[in-house]
Amino acid sequence: MHRALIVVDVQKDFCEGGSVPVKGGADRARAIADLTRRTAGTTYTHIVATRDHHIDPGGHFSDHPDFRNSFPVHCVVGSDGSEFHPHFAPTAQSGTVDEVFYKGAHSASKSGFEGSTETGTPLADWLRARDVTHVDVVGIATDHCVKATALDGARAGFTVRVLLDYTAGVATDTTTAALHELRQAGVHLTGHPVVLN
Repeated sequence: MHRALIVVDVQKDFCEGGSVPVKGGADRARAIADLTRRTAGTTYTHIVATRDHHIDPGGHFSDHPDFRNSFPVHCVVGSDGSEFHPHFAPTAQSGTVDEVFYKGAHSASKSGFEGSTETGTPLADWLRARDVTHVDVVGIATDHCVKATALDGARAGFTVRVLLDYTAGVATDTTTAALHELRQAGVHLTGHPVVLN
């Protein structure tokens, strides 16, 4: 059994000071960096990260966002906000993260499983090529991209856990609904999400 850690969207725009900040995001970025350093090569055979990577995602960007399906402009390719948060970036650049998957150039693409490497390899194919059967998901935000990534991982046949101590949610109601949906899909949940709205 090979287990991988998927770090979802720990980017500047999703943390305090960003264009779509999730309260507690910076703290989670620090905790995730520590987790990856402690577990690389032991708990996890591989560690990967996803990044929102928007060029023109259509209705996903809105001047009047509903913060469910539409949001202010964020994580535009080449922008400072699209970069990994400074708490996580040194770890991502140190070789601890084996690969980065970019998602959402021309769509919302909340799920990391909609992402691919710079050379076009989809996340599921990359994991299967390395005999990964189990994945743990952490990152931002619990009720959006973390949820979507975990659900798609389960649909793709992986055994999925979400480590809630290493996630941050946008709002209590949507996070509660997300956790219910994840449980219904057979995703195992550990810990407690940070929700500071």
